[in-house]
Amino acid sequence: MNAVFAGAQRLRDRSRHAAPQVFDLIREKIVSLDLAPGTVLSRPELQASFGLSATPIRDALLRLQEEGLVDIFPQSATVVSRIDLAAARQAQFLRRAVEQEVVRTLALAPDRALVARLRAFVTEQGIFAEQGDFARLSASDAAFHRALCEAADVPDLWDLIRRRSGHIDRLRRLHLPVEGKAQQIVADHRRIVAALAEGAPEAAQEALRDHLSKSIALGDEIRARWPAYFA
Repeated sequence: MNAVFAGAQRLRDRSRHAAPQVFDLIREKIVSLDLAPGTVLSRPELQASFGLSATPIRDALLRLQEEGLVDIFPQSATVVSRIDLAAARQAQFLRRAVEQEVVRTLALAPDRALVARLRAFVTEQGIFAEQGDFARLSASDAAFHRALCEAADVPDLWDLIRRRSGHIDRLRRLHLPVEGKAQQIVADHRRIVAALAEGAPEAAQEALRDHLSKSIALGDEIRARWPAYFA
């Protein structure tokens, strides 16, 4: 596990307030599947990797437990949780409901600056997809959707979606390397941006709904390929 956190010693804050940094770093490793479902997280090893005391490590793990990304067994072990398809479906339902209203709101009042910013995301995503750089593609994907929520003046709803999306995000990471999936994400985003630029709320909602439905629709198939990763 120490190799997974190579470079973690460069934390900006080594005080007891470092828990948010630790949380973000461990969360990203879990969502990216660098820490696979079922991986045991040793608190002493985490303390050594981050150069921190027990308190910020404990606080970060408790936050991860709240998001359903780790299971904590008192006096025993902390384990990366397995992907729960039911939780993934609920998170997808929430995200689809929120973001459909977001794109409708934005399409009713087209903003050229926002459209330009979103197109810049799509351009870089095309490069990442071509390179097979799934980590950077995923980060840009998240930034694209965060930008939509921020433009609609509902940034807190994006934070809510993020807190509920650990299971669906891991499902997507398993789906992402499938041939054509990365390119489909880019094409979907291009459709969404085009509808926003045209001021077409129904088209924006349809494109968004289609975009967010693909991985969850293949949930059972993905689970059959990676059974050890699922609850």
